Amino acid sequence: HSWLLAMFDPRVQEEIWGVDPDTPIAAGIAFPQGSGRKVDGGFVISGHWNFGSGVDLSPWSMFAATIRDRADGPPTGYRLCLVPRAEHEIIDDWQVMGMRGTGSKSMRMKDVFVPEYRALDMTTVRGGPDFPGARMNPGPLFRVPLVAIAGYFPATSALGNAKAVLELTIERLKSRQTSYSAVRMSDFQAIQIRVAMAASKIDTAESIMKRDCATAWQDACAEKIPDDLTKLAYKRNAAFGVQLCTEAVDSLHALAGANGIYEQYPIERLFRDAHSAAGHFSFSFDAHGSAWGAAALGGAVNNPML
Repeated sequence: HSWLLAMFDPRVQEEIWGVDPDTPIAAGIAFPQGSGRKVDGGFVISGHWNFGSGVDLSPWSMFAATIRDRADGPPTGYRLCLVPRAEHEIIDDWQVMGMRGTGSKSMRMKDVFVPEYRALDMTTVRGGPDFPGARMNPGPLFRVPLVAIAGYFPATSALGNAKAVLELTIERLKSRQTSYSAVRMSDFQAIQIRVAMAASKIDTAESIMKRDCATAWQDACAEKIPDDLTKLAYKRNAAFGVQLCTEAVDSLHALAGANGIYEQYPIERLFRDAHSAAGHFSFSFDAHGSAWGAAALGGAVNNPML
């Protein structure tokens, strides 16, 4: 979210970072959950947003809003609006099976005015130097296509989680014996193969993530804006990489047998976290795979923020 703030108007960067350069910022980034209308000097927005990670710690939050001239009219814009804590409500609904530490509570507000300079036009962050904060932050990090590549930020958490499961599984299998026959688990070829397959999936996911991020960085350094099919491939690959990580975690968790149901077994929590992360919309392969497939086969790209 600090990366996003660097793309906003310099006035809001000074407003937030001028007070504390380490200011945490939460966000509700689902555009259909927020609505807004243009008024003199800015926008009036309303909505109910889920998954405001870190909102209890954040004096500011970002809210995605679809702008319309009238409630039943077509969208006329898409804005990411920065709102101080005092102007929105936090809903204590983060009672979940995994990722509990993110504190991703819901947020809502009704008819809150947001000045124009605090409302980032999402069509300016599709790649290139046209975003409001470019004068202060001209580096390539801020010229990558935001919506296309943003899924890789949470994807790395899924990757690290899967790596932890692999490390813990290997450590435990080295010393574990079967309960009834006292045979060393590490001597079973089926287990050796399953561990190898899980490791291969994790390595593949990491390779995909590193390659795409490196390519996006190289394009930004060269001031090249990727085409829509490439952008959709980034979204597709982030979802696929997380799917591979989740498959690896499932396979490794199954090796725990009955031990895997106990809360004190460390992989139990990592298993829950893996499936909680996989529920993020950025990791829906059905959604992002079909979008890339449709475009690759000649269909229209229906994402104005891409």
